[in-house]
Parts: sequence; structure tokens; C-alpha cells
Amino acid sequence: FQIQLLARDPQADLLLFLSFLKQPPTIIKQSPKDFIVDPRDNIIIECEAKGNPQPRFTWRRKGKFLNTGKDPRVNMRKRSGTLEINFRSGGRPEDYEGEYQCLASNDLGVAVSNKILLRVSKAPLWPKELLEPVLVSEGHSLVLACNPPPGLPPPLHLLDEQRRVSMGLNGDLYFSNVLAKDAHTDYSCNARFLFTHTIQQKNPFSLKVQSAEPYNDTSSYNSSDPYGGRRIPESMPTFLSPSGSESSKMVLRGQQLLLECIAAGLPTPSIKWFKKGGDLPAQKVKFENHNKTLKIVSVSEEDAGEYVCLANNHVGGIRHNIHVQVKGAPYWLDKPTNLVLAPDENGRLVCRASGNPRPQVQWLVNGEPVESSLPNPSREMMGDTIIFRSVQIGSSAVYQCNASNQHGYLLANAFVSVLDMAPRILGPKSQLIKVIENNRTFLDCPFFGSPLPDLRWFKNGQGSGLDGGHYRVYINGTLEIKRARTEDEGTYTCVASNIMGTVENQVILEVKEPTRIVRGLEHQSAFRGSTARFDCKVKSDPSLPVTVSWLKDDSPLSLGRDEESLSIPNVNEGDQGVYTCTAQSEIDQDVSSARLTVLGALDRPDPPMDLDLSDLAVRSVRLTWIPGNDHNSVITQFLVQYEEDRWEPGSWQNLTSYPGDLNSVILQLSPFINYQFRVIAINSVGQSAPSHPSPRYKTSGAPLKCPPAPLPSGDALSLSPSVQPLLNVERNGPNLHYQLWWRRKDTGEAWSNVTTTGSKHVVHDTDTYVPYEIRIQALNDHGAGPTSNVATGYSGEDSEFGFTLLISAPYPYIFYPPQPDPFLLKGLRVSQEKMTRGFYSIAQRPSAVLGGLVPFSHYRMLMVVANRGHEGPPSNTVEVRTKEGVPDAPKYFEIVKRALDTIHLQWDKPLEPNGVLIGYQLKYHTVNGSKLGPYRLETFPPNITQYTMRLPDRATRYKFFLSALTQVGAGEAFTGEFPRSANEGEHAHTHAHTRRHAHTHAHTRTHSHTRTHAQTSKHAHTRRHTKDQVDIATQGWFIGLMCAIALIILILLIVCFIKRSRGGKYPVRDKKDLALDPVDQKEDGSFDYHSDEDNKPLQGSQASLDGPPKESDDSLVDYGEGGDGQFNEDGSFIGQYTVKKDSKDETEGNESSEATSPVNAIYSLA
Repeated sequence: FQIQLLARDPQADLLLFLSFLKQPPTIIKQSPKDFIVDPRDNIIIECEAKGNPQPRFTWRRKGKFLNTGKDPRVNMRKRSGTLEINFRSGGRPEDYEGEYQCLASNDLGVAVSNKILLRVSKAPLWPKELLEPVLVSEGHSLVLACNPPPGLPPPLHLLDEQRRVSMGLNGDLYFSNVLAKDAHTDYSCNARFLFTHTIQQKNPFSLKVQSAEPYNDTSSYNSSDPYGGRRIPESMPTFLSPSGSESSKMVLRGQQLLLECIAAGLPTPSIKWFKKGGDLPAQKVKFENHNKTLKIVSVSEEDAGEYVCLANNHVGGIRHNIHVQVKGAPYWLDKPTNLVLAPDENGRLVCRASGNPRPQVQWLVNGEPVESSLPNPSREMMGDTIIFRSVQIGSSAVYQCNASNQHGYLLANAFVSVLDMAPRILGPKSQLIKVIENNRTFLDCPFFGSPLPDLRWFKNGQGSGLDGGHYRVYINGTLEIKRARTEDEGTYTCVASNIMGTVENQVILEVKEPTRIVRGLEHQSAFRGSTARFDCKVKSDPSLPVTVSWLKDDSPLSLGRDEESLSIPNVNEGDQGVYTCTAQSEIDQDVSSARLTVLGALDRPDPPMDLDLSDLAVRSVRLTWIPGNDHNSVITQFLVQYEEDRWEPGSWQNLTSYPGDLNSVILQLSPFINYQFRVIAINSVGQSAPSHPSPRYKTSGAPLKCPPAPLPSGDALSLSPSVQPLLNVERNGPNLHYQLWWRRKDTGEAWSNVTTTGSKHVVHDTDTYVPYEIRIQALNDHGAGPTSNVATGYSGEDSEFGFTLLISAPYPYIFYPPQPDPFLLKGLRVSQEKMTRGFYSIAQRPSAVLGGLVPFSHYRMLMVVANRGHEGPPSNTVEVRTKEGVPDAPKYFEIVKRALDTIHLQWDKPLEPNGVLIGYQLKYHTVNGSKLGPYRLETFPPNITQYTMRLPDRATRYKFFLSALTQVGAGEAFTGEFPRSANEGEHAHTHAHTRRHAHTHAHTRTHSHTRTHAQTSKHAHTRRHTKDQVDIATQGWFIGLMCAIALIILILLIVCFIKRSRGGKYPVRDKKDLALDPVDQKEDGSFDYHSDEDNKPLQGSQASLDGPPKESDDSLVDYGEGGDGQFNEDGSFIGQYTVKKDSKDETEGNESSEATSPVNAIYSLA
């Protein structure tokens, strides 16, 4: 067919030509093969293609046709194949995971995209787990496992690494050796999921370090002796990761190789790497984590081999061999390209790829395997090549080459277009090109035709074609002149021809001399007040006009026309900078730069001067000033301050700041203020002194623009709405006051209102805990401001509510029955003092588990519920016995040498047996340097606390481990060694004191501002201790002593009973309306109720759980005092009762007396 080009613009000619040229589809944009999306966003799968006619798009999902019209959430963009999956109306992104493939087709063929694997990013929570404390001896190695939850993409782990303590590639924390200072309770692994920008945290580990000698953490740290002089056995290195002496690693070509070696030992081993049979590639290898990690970026086949890591300290060394295999996903050796053929022409498509293992090559045509397509007599398959012979019009198609192995695949589209067309020149006609002498030059001649035209170049219309030597012709028609000379000037003609015709075009070449600065600028230093001069001498081609321009710090200077020198008289600090001379012609340029330094000391700038006010307006004014001397340091900022003489005279406030290159600004002002301004200059040294003040300018008043914010609150039988007070500069005029409206919510009653000058107003005689609507308006003498939005507040709360306390072994279990609104308890939070842990519940039957109780103990407990104004009656009392546990370590452990061949071991019972002692076990073994002998075990009944041992060899060193036993198992062991070194003497004493505390508080948080407070404390421990077999109970003196003690106790009990029977009842009902005292916050973050009177009873409490009230001094106030508790902004209860009686006194006191006070049992856990 014939195309007549009518446009004169060459680019328009090309576009018009291409619009008539038919072309099979070509994929130009698509989503990545492994496509991970954020579940919070809509999913967009891209597919764009070009072709003529415009391609049509279809999709396959999991190999099957995807009908986008059936799913309302899936939409395809117009004139595009991009899919949009919208979740605004619901739906789960996970339902759309799978493999997608886009097909673009027109009349000439079908192009196919990669297979796009769509997956939704996941950042799962860490599974909840209870981590037992980790016990390790000082100097030993340790590994704390991270085990993050699997996410998509995998998480990163966060840690500041050290030489002794580091994090492995799997996130585990490795201690090459443990110091006493490593004992902490907050070792927590944090996993960061980059795609969703979230961080998940594992429950913290608690690490306890056993030291052979006491560790003084107040002593100064010595890096050469981190153990502070304590004798810790040294050890040779062993590998923590990887294990064993050999391992293997497989990595894909082009990916990153990470090899890791982490060693244990004392002192901390150093790590070195080398490669067998060759050197490490210095340009690619990087060592990280104190040489523990070897990283190679973009691995290639030559990086395969055997790598060796060597761990050394002065005790010894160890090595580990890592065999690295480099596999490879397919990569292109010869990628198929588009092929345009004329009728009866021959051609070929080649598809060659490599990889490890070798990839398999499959050909497709228009998205279908070639084997299943229609026969084509002009097409012949030869492995990775398709040969076309004598093609004909109508055989155009798009071919796909798929090269794949087990590690990945490659997919390439290449179309075969069959057409016939006479040659056409696509570039501009008779173009003039000017080039610089001796430069590499290109003359373009873009062309098209089918069959592919032959193109030749001629100079000045003479001779044969130009190619070879000084010239080179590229396949796209471009002629290269390797080094343009004057004799290369002339007219060049390109001629394109094929069997359909011939076409030519001309290019005129002119070669010019370069533009050069023959004498350039030189760096100078000048004193303040002197003259500086820069010279810029230029030489250029006479036929090219040249302009000379000057810049200072990249800003142009105006010096007149084409000045080749620059003089700077009376130099000051403002003249310092970089000066540039630019000589430019129409085809080239030359540049020369130099720096001018003004000699003078740096200092703070002088204050600005001559402040002036202009452009006076109602709410703005222009402030102008003259900057002071910057003292050789550029002023970067001006700070404008103001002072007003009505509210805070003499106090200067920051108004705003401006860049250092401004000295005139418009200030926005507030109404009803008498302003005065000053300016401060700032440079790199600091701030200047303030300038002298400007004249005063007083703005007129105005009504308020912003409504005040209501702060509703209430007390018993009252409503107390308040407002956030306006700042003085926000009053906008004199006589500020507030208009307040309120009414009961959802009743439709009329608004009540009041005008007040204060920020709070109390409305009396309201119903209990009733919602009210409140709105507020601020006014001054200039008018009323806008009314605030309606806020909801509540009147005060009442005191009638309660709960039940149940027990579910082995833990106390607190149960709150559902209460009628507004006292419905919708959340529960349990926290432990010192070892705090909180959790929430929104169940209708909230509950909590009290942990941290002492084993083998007897507890009694009850609860009291409180809101902001009152306390409810106490719950029922419950009792619980905790199960038996393992005992503490023995109280002390002594090793005494009594003869040359015997030693004597002595110990005492543990302070906390946590159950019934059934005996002791003694483990010991010989120690020879770093080698340990086999363990030996001795057991003893509970009444035996000493043991004499004969030494087979007096020179042998022994290490002993002694622990107490209950039915549950062995407790913490004490360690001792014999013999000790000479400077430690013959005796080795080991003492231990362990204490157990349990103090638990439970709080509830409700949406109706009701709060519940419960406190439990240990009342009495029931301990059963076995007696020694040497029974002193049969001794006469002991029997007499016990009888005397029993008689004294009986007399004391009788006297106490008589005194208590004379008392009165609790005065609770008479004082039930007394207000609670405010809450005091302690330094550790907890809160206490306190009272001014020690004998004030707990309001709303009852005198006894078992019978009628009795008059007694033993009231609830002795254990917890009432007070006016508070709420946080979220409504959570922040008060707690204070323990005033010692738990020891409670245990030893009168049991019946404690039963009459309902909170005595609560504090038995304290």
C-alpha cells in the first residue's frame, strides 16, 4: 500500500507512518512474577500492551479463563489490561491469591505476560508462650531462640550486635560467653515485617547468671578483664552455629550469599575466613557482625567452592568447612527479538538460555504450544530455533519462548510480521549538523521498508559507499565519524533501497574549533576591604558567537556584556564564595571555577537594625529591618518575637521565623493586642543579641472565631461541665464570659442555660449517672463566637453494686456477675506490682487469673468494687491452697577439710521449702583443667545436713552441687569446689537467702466510669516441715519448755477475748456518705488511697462476714483507706488500696479478729 506523508514535522511524519503500520501486540508493562500485596490496599495487577490494531485483553487465573464481569469487585481499566480488585464493599484479599496471566491480542497475533503469582502479605502475631527463666553459669555459652512466626515476606530481626553477643541469621541470640552483667529480665526478640511496616515482639526471656564469686556491679568495667578478677575457667572455641565440622549451602546465581560462623569460648574467639583453592573475591566479599558473617552480593558460578571459617582464642582453635553450591534460575544467552519479513523472505527466531540445571525450552505461538497450533509450511522447528522460509502475507503471529528449570523460568514474546513496503526515510530532510573538531560524530538516517532496505552513505555525491576506516555504518542507518576533522566537512547522502524502490536524504556537516578558556580562574584569599580580581580569557571558532557569563555560588552576576574579568572592590564577608566563569557557544561550552575566601574570624551575627512597621492593616503589618554583620558566617534564619503590655508585660514570646535571605515580612496578628516586635539573627555560630524594639502597634478587638471545648464531668447528684480556658491572647476583646446550655439526653426537654465568667459551673439536684447534652459559647464586648458542638457528660455515680469471688484451682479466679446499666462491667485488667502484666476482656462475664502465688500456701481473699464516689460491699471470702513446688536452695553450704584425706560437708535447710522436704541430693565430679569427670550422686534423708567424704587422691579437685528435694523435684542447687586456690584459704562457704513475695492488684475498666478494685495479699502460709530423726521432743527440758509456752498463750487468749467482748459495732452506716480522699500517685507508677484519719472506716463496707457487726478497733481502715479515686481519659480505674499491716502480724494475730474484717484476707498476699 502507499502512504503519502503530508506533515512537515519529522516527528509527526513518524507518528503518522506508524499509525498506518499494522503491528502484532507487544507487552510493555506487567506486574512482577512474585507479586506480594498489602491486605489493607486494593489489588492492582498491571498489564499494558501496544499494537495496531489496539490489542484486546483477557486473563487466566490458575490456568483457566477469568470472567471479570461476574465478580463486581474485579474491574479492567479501559484500553488496558490492568486488573483492579476493590475491597471497599467487603471481601477478603486472600480469596484472590493465585497465578494470573494476561493475554493481549489483535488480528495479527496474541502476546502473553509472565505468570504472576499473587500472594497477600502476612505479619502474624507471635504465639503466646510462657518462657521459664534461663539459668546459666558465668563464662558458659548460651543461645536464646527467637523462632519468629512465618510471615510474607519473611521478617527481619533487630539487634545491636557485639563481638561477644550477636544475633544469628535465624534471629537467635548467641552468647559466646556469659558475664554476670548479662543477667536481665527483658531479652525480647523483635521481628520487623517491612512490607506492612509492623514489628512483632516475642515474650521476654529472663536470664539468671550463676557466679562462682559475688559480682560487684558498682566497680569500674575493665575491658581487659570483664570478670573483675574472678577466676572463670577458660575454654577453647566450639561452634554454636553451624554445628559440627562440615555443612553445605546452596545459593542461586545473582542472589546474595550469607555464610555464618558463631563460636563459643572464653576468651571470646575471633573469626577468620578463607576459601580452599583460591582467594576470596575482594571486590564482592563483605564481612559483617565482627567477621561472623561473610556476605557475597550477586553470586556467580565462580563463587562456588569450599569456604573455611576459623575460630581462635589463646586456648586453642577450631575450623568449620562450608561447601557452597551455586545453582541458577534460567538467564538469557540469546533472547528472541521481533522479526519483520517481506513476502517470500526467510528468517529465524532464536531462543537460548542457560542455568543450573540446564533449562528446558518450549515454543508457543499466540499463547498456545506450537505442537497444537495449525500447521504452517513455511515454519520449521529446530530445538531452540524456529526457521521461516518463503513467508507469505497473513502468516504474522506472536511467538513465545519459555525457558524453565526447577528454580524459575523466563518468558519472551517476539512477533513475526509479514508485509511489503517501499523504503521510507523517517528523519528530517537536509539537516545541518555542527560538530566540534576531534569529537566523535554521528549522522542519523532512520529508515523503514519491507523487505529490509540496503542503506549506503556517500560524501558530496561522489565515490563508492562510506564504510570502514574513518567511517562506520550501523544497522539502523547511523554513520559514525570516529574523529571529525576539518576535511570531513561536506554534504553526506544516505540511500535506502529494496525491490520496492529507492529513497535518499542529505545531511550537511560543519566542523568547528572548540570553545576554550585559555586562562582560567584561580583560588584567592583576600582581606576584608581589599580588592579581588578573577580573569577568564576565552578562545573560540570565529564563526561561532560566544557569550561569557559569571556566577557566584550558582547565582548569576550582572556585569555587562561578555566581560572576561571580574573585579570585586572593598571585599567583605558577603563576597566570599565560589565564582564561576562560563564561555558558551551554540554547540559547546567551557567552565572555570575558583573560590574566594575573605579572611576574618567567625562570630555571632550583629543584631538587626532600624526595625520599621509599614502596610498597617487590621490583622497584619509589614516588619522591615536591616541585617547586621554576619561575621563571616552566613545568616540562616531570623526569629521574630513579640511582647504585649496588657496580660504579660515585659515577657517576649516567639512569633515566627524566616529564612536568612529575607529582611521584610508580613506578620499575621491576633485581635485586641498591643504589639511590640524585635528580631534575632541566627548563623552557624549562634544567635545575635535581640534588636531594639519596634514601635508599638495595637490591633482592634473582634468576636471569638473558635468555639470553646466542653469538658463534662459529674459528682454524686450533680453535673459539673467545664471549659478549656482560653489563653489571654485568644480573648479577642474585653469582658470574656461563657454561655452554657444543658439538658438531659434523648428526653426532648428544653435547654437550661446560665452565663458565667468562670471556666466551671455546677448543676445540682441531678439524677444519678444520667447522660446530659452540653454546649458552650464564648462572648466578649465585640460579640458572640460560634457555639461548640454538643458534648455528652454524666452526673455522679451511686454506690450500689457488687460481685462474687470464686476459686478455680490452681489459681484464684475472680468473677464479676453482669450488672444493670450503667454499671455493666465491659472490661477487665489485671496487673501485678513489680512484675506487671495486663490483659483485657470484653466478655459478659469478665474474669482474671492471679499468678505469682507462693507454692504450698493457704490464701484467703475477697474483693471490693469502687467507682469515683463510693465503694460497694465486700464479696464473699474464698480460700485456696496452692500446690507443692520445688524448694529453694539450702540456706548455706560449707566445705571443710578435717584431715589430709577427708573433707566435711555441712548445710542447712532452705528458707522456703515450698512443700514437704523428702531429702537432699549431692552431685559431684572431678575437675582437671577444662575437662570434667563423670558425675557421682549421693542422696540423704531430710534430717541429715552433713556428710564426711574420703578423698581417694588429695591432689584431685572436686566440684559439688547440693539441692533440696520435694515430691515435685529438685530445687535450685548450690555449687562449691575443693580444694580452692591458696589465697582463698581452706574453707569454702556458700550462703543463700531467697525471698518470695506475691502482691496482686486487679482493676476493671468500664465505659460507664464504674471501677472495680480488688487486692489480695498472703494471709498465712501452711508449711509442713519434716523433723530430724534425732528427735529432741523426747528430751525432758524440751517438754517442760513447751508446756510453759502453751500456758502463757492460753492466758493471753483469755484476756484478749474478754477485751473484745466489751467493744461496739462498726460505725459504717453513720458515715456512708463521707467523701473519699483523692488518689496519690507513687513514684513507681502505682496509686494509693489515703485518709487524714487513721480510724475512718471504709465506706459502704460491712462489719463482719460471719455474723452481726461487733464494735472493734480492727476496721477496714487499718488495711485500706477510702478515697476519691480518679479515672484516666479512657475511663480506667487508677486507684488501689494501701497495705498498712505487716503480713507477719496478720499471720500471728487472732484468727477470729481477722475474720470480722472483710479486707484482712485481701492483704494476706501483700
